[in-house]
Amino acid sequence: MFISKRTNSEDLQQFSHIKERILLAGLWLVWLLTSTGCAVGPDFVRPSPPETDRYLPGKQLQKTAPVDGQTQYFEQGAEIAADWWQLFQSPQLDALVKEAIANNSTLQAAQAGLEQSQENLRAGYGVFYPQIDLAGGASRQKFSAARFGSPTSSIFNLFTLSATVSYALDVFGIQRRTVESLSARRDIQRYTVLATYLTLIGNIVNTVIARAAYEAQIQATQQMIDSQQEQIKLSELQTQAGIVAYTSLVNLRAQLEALEASLPLLEQKRSQAEHLLVTLIGHAPGEHALPKIDLADLSLPTSLPVTLPSSLVRQRPDILLAEAQLHENSAYIGVATAAMFPSFTLSGVYGQNNRNFLDLFLSNGNFWSIGTNFVAPLFHGGTLWLQRKAAIDAYQQSLAYYRQTTLDALTQVADVLLALQHGAEALQHQSQELDLAQERMQLVQTNYQAGLVNYQQVLIAENQYYQSRINYLQTLAQRFQDTAALFVALGGGWWNREGKELSS
Repeated sequence: MFISKRTNSEDLQQFSHIKERILLAGLWLVWLLTSTGCAVGPDFVRPSPPETDRYLPGKQLQKTAPVDGQTQYFEQGAEIAADWWQLFQSPQLDALVKEAIANNSTLQAAQAGLEQSQENLRAGYGVFYPQIDLAGGASRQKFSAARFGSPTSSIFNLFTLSATVSYALDVFGIQRRTVESLSARRDIQRYTVLATYLTLIGNIVNTVIARAAYEAQIQATQQMIDSQQEQIKLSELQTQAGIVAYTSLVNLRAQLEALEASLPLLEQKRSQAEHLLVTLIGHAPGEHALPKIDLADLSLPTSLPVTLPSSLVRQRPDILLAEAQLHENSAYIGVATAAMFPSFTLSGVYGQNNRNFLDLFLSNGNFWSIGTNFVAPLFHGGTLWLQRKAAIDAYQQSLAYYRQTTLDALTQVADVLLALQHGAEALQHQSQELDLAQERMQLVQTNYQAGLVNYQQVLIAENQYYQSRINYLQTLAQRFQDTAALFVALGGGWWNREGKELSS
C-alpha cells in the first residue's frame, strides 16, 4: 500500500485557506447584520393638527365695526404676506425693520447657533464613513538573546508606517438615532431663528406705534396744560373780584398739578420706547437718531388674513420649535435603547516595517490584519435601563410642552381676534365722543364770541376735548398694535419669503 505524506507547508497552506474562508464568512455575516439592521426605538411621528376649523366658538368674525369710514375684514384661510409690516404703508417703519434684521445682535446670535447646529449635523454624518488613520514610527532597539541561551545581543533600528481603517457597524441604529437627534437639534435652532425674527419685527412695529402714541398724548396733554393755565389766570381775577370762590381756584390748581405730573411720565415712556427701538436696530441710544413717525403716518390694514388652526401648527415658529424638541427627545429614546444592545466594529490594518528606512516599502516588510469585534453590555447597575426610562420621561415632558404651546397659540389668536373686534367698537364710540366734544367746544366758542357764555366755559370745553382726544389716541394706538399682534400670532408669513434666508 502506498501512503502519501503531506508536507508541513501544504498543511499550513490549507489551514490558511480555511482561515480566509472563516474570515470571509464572518465579514459576510457582519455585512448582512448591517444591511438588515434596524434602528431600535420609536420612529417619530408629527403630532396631529387640531381638528377644529375655528378659533372662536359660534359664528366666525367677518369684519370689525366701521370707524371713521374704515372697516377691517377677516379673510379666512388667506395667506400672510412675508413683509406684513409694509401693510402699514410707512417707508420709515419698513426701513427700521430692515435695519433691525441686518444689525440686531439677538438675531445674529440665533443665526450663529443655527450655523453651529448645521456643522454639528454634518460632522455627525461622518460616522457612516470608514475612519482612516495613518500612523508611523521610528525607534532604536536592543534585542537580547540571553533568554534563548545565546550570549549575543544586537542593536537595530525599526521603521514602521501603517494605515488603520475602522468602521462602526450600526446594527441596532445607535448612530442613526444620534444623527437623527442632531437633525432635530438643527431644526430647534432653525425655528429659534424664526421665532427671534418674528419677535424682533413685532417689537419694532409695536414700539414705533407706542412711541407715536406717547408723542401724540404729550402734545394733547401740553395743550390741556396751556388751557388750564389760562383758566387759572382767569379764575384768579374772578376770585380777587369776589365772583368765584377760592375753593374753585384751588381745584383748578390741583388739576393743573395733576396734568403737569403726568407729562414727565409720558416723556419717560416715550424715551424708553426710543431707547428700545434704537437697541433693537443694533445701536446704542446715544449714537443713533430715529425718524419721526406719527400715528397719522401709519395706515391700518383693511384685510386681515386668518389661517386655519391646522395650518397654524405647521407655520408658527414656537410650535415648530416645540415639535423639534419632541423629535429630539424621541431620537434620544432610540439612542438609549440601542445602547442596551451589542455594538460591532470592523477594523483593518495594513503597514510596512523595516530596519532600513530606504527599504521600508519592500514587500518582505508588509503586515496586515482584518477583523471584527463587538461589545455587549452585561451589567451596568441599571444605568442603561434608567437612562432609557429618563429619555422616555423627557419625551413625555416635551409632548406636554408641545400641547400647551399649541393651546397657548390658539388662545393668543382668539384673544387678538376679539381684541380687534372689541377695540373697533370702543374706538367707534370714542370717535363719536371726540366728534361731540369738538362740536361742543366749537359751539361754546361761538357762544363766547356772541357774549352768551364766559371765557371760562370755553376753557372747560377745550379741556374736555383734549381729554377725549387722549382717550381716542390711546385706543387707536391699541388697534394698530392689535393688528400687528394678529400677524405675529399667525406666524408672520416667514414661509412666503423669497429665498427663505432665515429658514435655510
